[in-house]
Order: sequence, then structure tokens, then C-alpha cells
Amino acid sequence: MRWSQAFIPTLREVPAEAEAASHRLLLRAGYVRQVSAGIYAHLMLARRSLLKIMQIIREEMNAIGGQEFYLPSLNPAELWRESGRWDAVDVIFKLKDRAGHDLCLGITHEEEMTNIARGELRSYKQLPQIWYQIQSKYRDEPRPKSGLLRLREFFMKDSYSFDLDEAGLDVSYDKHVQAYTNTFKRCGVRALFVEAFSGMMGGSVSGEFTAPTEAGEDFIAISECGYSANLEKAVSGLAPVEDPVGNESPETIATPGQKTIEDLVRFTGERPERMIKTLVYVVESEPVVILMRGDHALSETKLSAALGTAVFRPATPEEAFKLHHAHLGSLGPVGLASTGHAKVRILADKALEGRRDMTTGANQDDMHLRHVTPGRDFQAEYRDLRAVAEGDPCIKCGKPLELVKAVELGHVFKLGRRYSKAMHANVLDAAGKEVEIVMGSYGIGVERILTAAVEQNHDKDGMFLPKSIAPFQVILTAANMDDAPLREAGEGLYKQMLAEGVEVLFDDRDERPGVKFKDADLIGVPYRLTLGRRKFEQGQAEILVRSTKQVQDVSLERAVQALKQHLLS
Repeated sequence: MRWSQAFIPTLREVPAEAEAASHRLLLRAGYVRQVSAGIYAHLMLARRSLLKIMQIIREEMNAIGGQEFYLPSLNPAELWRESGRWDAVDVIFKLKDRAGHDLCLGITHEEEMTNIARGELRSYKQLPQIWYQIQSKYRDEPRPKSGLLRLREFFMKDSYSFDLDEAGLDVSYDKHVQAYTNTFKRCGVRALFVEAFSGMMGGSVSGEFTAPTEAGEDFIAISECGYSANLEKAVSGLAPVEDPVGNESPETIATPGQKTIEDLVRFTGERPERMIKTLVYVVESEPVVILMRGDHALSETKLSAALGTAVFRPATPEEAFKLHHAHLGSLGPVGLASTGHAKVRILADKALEGRRDMTTGANQDDMHLRHVTPGRDFQAEYRDLRAVAEGDPCIKCGKPLELVKAVELGHVFKLGRRYSKAMHANVLDAAGKEVEIVMGSYGIGVERILTAAVEQNHDKDGMFLPKSIAPFQVILTAANMDDAPLREAGEGLYKQMLAEGVEVLFDDRDERPGVKFKDADLIGVPYRLTLGRRKFEQGQAEILVRSTKQVQDVSLERAVQALKQHLLS
């Protein structure tokens, strides 16, 4: 590839709309161009890198016995209705054909793969199976942002395992974990495997591969002992809190204008960990009261797990008033029966279990109750509802947890019988009994690997991608193409590298050396071989390692072999 003939539209100015480093650099380096919100065109450099990533994924999936499929992106609604996800998932692109049939664009392919399995798999002798594809997916993302991180159309490697029982699923799951570990390592991306929440996918167990980076939209909790989980799933210990020894009855106190926990701390002098925060949500048209410790935040993901549904919302101020007969800032759990809601469901975070003599809203405007003891003054169901915070003690070793920003790269799920039961995908076991297939689902975001690699490998001048996924291995730069001997030497090195299988981009443009060097620093190629007049006259060329900017002088005769040693290291 000659740069003079390539389409590499580099930009000098930083695009105003790009916030994440990866977004800025992929635009500036001419990898992508935006078509509309969350929709990007992949230009030549991006396509070369993404194809390399796909090939690494393909090789690792084949190594665990995966068989590559390709299913249509256009899916009939009937399959999604069978699984129950047609109405439950709000980010599906839905459409109708000219005959009025409901269709959607696939965000993932559990339904379609299960449909094939139920039509073709008959006996346990046909199991296990691992089927995968690398294909476009579509998501009606409400807030696309950060370039290739949050897209509406994207590439995904999705795979599905089919086993006779849970023991088989464990084996298939572990195979995928290893394949993913190998994939990210070969792509040169630093990734952590953490406990995760299954969300709309269903199933009992899931894990997430994340790449630590400041551009991440997720947080993961990490401990020195090796414990790690994303914030949706993470749990932690609690530092001990001392409550008063007495057994006083609840007492109403006036708190005019004090609406928040911070207000109450200043007004009463009481610590936030000795207060109960009251939230009201609406689930299937019914109110649910949520109680949290004053200094803790609610995890809506954990609330979803406790409620057994993802369909809920915060109550409006009017709905909360109708339940409590008080405005926001004065709500509490004591005496809800007196408001005519004796059977209202109350969920309390486990941090409140066993506590005593606390302060909460009195269900009267500008009034609070102190000396409130859970279990005595109100009854509640106790669940883990709390979002882990920085510095919380690890549940395994007790040392402080660290919260780290990260990008999700891949997710693996033990689906169990979630889809096979709903869609009647059965086989006969060894005893001739019909049993439901046990399934797993496993995804990798292809563009996210490229994005994470940029986020983890850039400086003020541009990016330096890992050599396994860079669009080219080497840029050959002839400083002055008007210099005939220099040009001829460059042409000779170019032909030699091509003959020896080196992926080289020959910068043969009629540009100033400074322009060529700036572009080379920008576009992510890991090595540069430069022919400059002064060193050329001494029979030498210069190899620059882009990640470290270390320079090595080599003889012209050894230049290609020296480069190949770098590529093999």
C-alpha cells in the first residue's frame, strides 16, 4: 500500500464533538467518519484493524470447537414474542413489512439460534454444540456517544452453547472464558474478568470482560485479594456503626425546610449513617417503598433483581404524596398503614437490618421521626440494594475497594433453560426422556476492542496500536521523494518488505518530512522505518518504535531483518 494512493483523510484540528480520546483519534487518523448519531462509516484503516480483530476472535472460537454461522439481522417478531422479549426490551428497532408483519433488527440472536436448535437437535448424542457468528447488530440507543463506544449499529461476535445439563454448561462457559482471555491478550488489550449482572439476557450467572480506561462508562470494584465485579453486581462489607443502647419510642421533631440528608445532617448534627432515606417507585402501577441508609445510594440494577422485573420507575411527587400524605423530603416507613396503604410493599437495604434508634421522615411535611428501630416500628423485606462505594471493605479480604472506570468488551452468560423452556427446545436424554436444552450465550463487541486499544495506547501525538491489530505493521517513510537515490532505496525496501510478508505502508507522498512524521505518529502503526538524507549517506536507516519513541539505527542491508525481529518480539 502506497500512501499516495491510499485514502487516509487525517485531520489536524481536534473535532469539537469528540470527548473521548479514542473518538478524537479515530476521527483525526481517518479511521472513521460519522454518518449520524451512533452510526459510523469504517474507512480503510479501521476496516483493516477490525478484520484482524475478527480473525483473532474466529481463531480462538474455532479452537474451542465453535462452528461459524451467519444469521439474518432481520428477525420475525414471533420468535421474540415466544421468548417474552418483544415487549420487555425497549431498545429494539421494530418495523413492519409491506404485508403488515412485525419484524425487528437483531440486538442479539438467542431466539434465532434456539429456533434452529429446536428444529434440528433431537438427541443428547448431538450435544454439546457451540455455534457462533460475527455480524452486525442494531440497538436503538437513546444516548449514543463516545464514538465507537456506544453505537446504534455495531459488530458483535455472539456465540451460543447447547448442553444436556448444567455440568456441560459449566464446561462450555469455562471454554468461552478461556477463549475470551486469549482473544483480548492477542489483541493487546488489558482486560479484567469480573462478576456481572445478567440483565435482559436472563440466566443465573454472568461474567464481564472489561478494559480499564478513563473513557469507560462503567465502574468496576477491585480488591487487592483479586475480588472484582462491575458496580451492578458488586457487594461489599460495612464498617461497623454504633447505635444508642436505649429503647426509646419514636419522637416527632420539627425540621422546617430540611429536605435532603445533607440538610438533616447540618440541622440535627446526626451522622448520615444513622438516618433512613425513603424512596418511592412504581412497579406495575403499584407503589413500592425503598429504604436506604442515609449515606448509601440505590442500585437500580439490584432493585431490578429484588423486584424480579426491569419494568419500574421512580414515583412522581404526586404519587409519593398520595401514598405518604407528605411531600418529598418528609417521607418515611412508619405509620404507612394509617395512610390507607397497610399492604404497601417495603424493601429495605440489608445495611438497615438489625439497626436501632434511627432518624427518618415522619410522613408530615417539615417533620421527622427519631428513635426509629426497624423491625419494631415498621416491617420490611431486606435485600441487597446498595451501590458499592469507593473505600468500602471487600467482602473477601476486608481491604478497601477501589472503583475503576472501564469499558465493557465482552459478556458471558449461563442462560440455563431460560430460552429452551420458553421456546420448547428439547432433546431426548440417555433414558429416552425429553429434557430442555441447557444454554449459554457469549458476546464480544468488535469495535470496543479497537476503541479500548486506542484508549490504552495513545499520547499527545496520536495512537500506537498493538501490532496484532494495527492496520499496518510498519510505515516506510522516505523523507524526500525528490531525492532520486533516496527514492530508489525506498522503493527497494518496499519491495523487499512485501516479498517477506511485512505489512508495510509506504509513505511516498510529495510532502515535507514534518507532515509525514506527524501523520505517522497519529495513525497507530507500531513501527516506522525512515530514510533520511544524512543517515542514508552513511548507509543507514532509522527504526522508530512508536509506543516508546525509541530510535534504532540500522544498516540498509539489515533494515528489514531488524524490523522483522521487532515484529516477532
